[in-house]
Amino acid sequence: MTGTAETSTTTPSTASTPPAAPAAPTDSTDIRPLMASFPSGVSVVTALGADSAPRGMTCSSLASVALDPATLVVCLRTAGPTLRAALDSGHFALNLLHEEARSVSDLFASGSTDRFAHAEWRLPLGAAGPHLTEAALAVADCTVVHAVEVGDHTAVFGQVSRVTHTDGRSPLLYGRRRYARWSAATSAPAPEASSPARALPAPRLAPPSPLEGEARVGF
Repeated sequence: MTGTAETSTTTPSTASTPPAAPAAPTDSTDIRPLMASFPSGVSVVTALGADSAPRGMTCSSLASVALDPATLVVCLRTAGPTLRAALDSGHFALNLLHEEARSVSDLFASGSTDRFAHAEWRLPLGAAGPHLTEAALAVADCTVVHAVEVGDHTAVFGQVSRVTHTDGRSPLLYGRRRYARWSAATSAPAPEASSPARALPAPRLAPPSPLEGEARVGF
């Protein structure tokens, strides 16, 4: 008797490969690296406490809110004495620092309890808070109109009653945990005019401006 032979095809088994372990997640809620890439000016917010003692802190978290009425917002540490002084008195002064005032920025960002003993200041008639006369290029006197607590900081909205320009120097800048000078950042040479008959020359890059300092600003 004849028949057809059956052939079976065997597929070799392969060992299952476990999935790769996921990469360690980064803290996506930490906005400090993000905001470090957004350079800003530097200010010191000052106010008088209930005991008439001056209070102040370095602040780079500020913005204009409205032109009419002129209103700005500063973000102050919720647990700090400067916020308490501003809310209790209903007023604060915003001192914008010039580019030679890095030491004052560091002073008011430190834990020193006698900051005003090491900075020149005065309280002009009608001032909303101490004016840092040697460190500020402009001062805005503000009346608190609103405050919103958001976690460890409080956004304080101030209606500006007066702006005093105290100095003609350039502003101090801060970003990526370093200081820089406005005058250096704006000193790049103008681009050369190109001739229509020639190919455009390679762009000439200004040498990088030296950045100063590693001290943390604010909060």
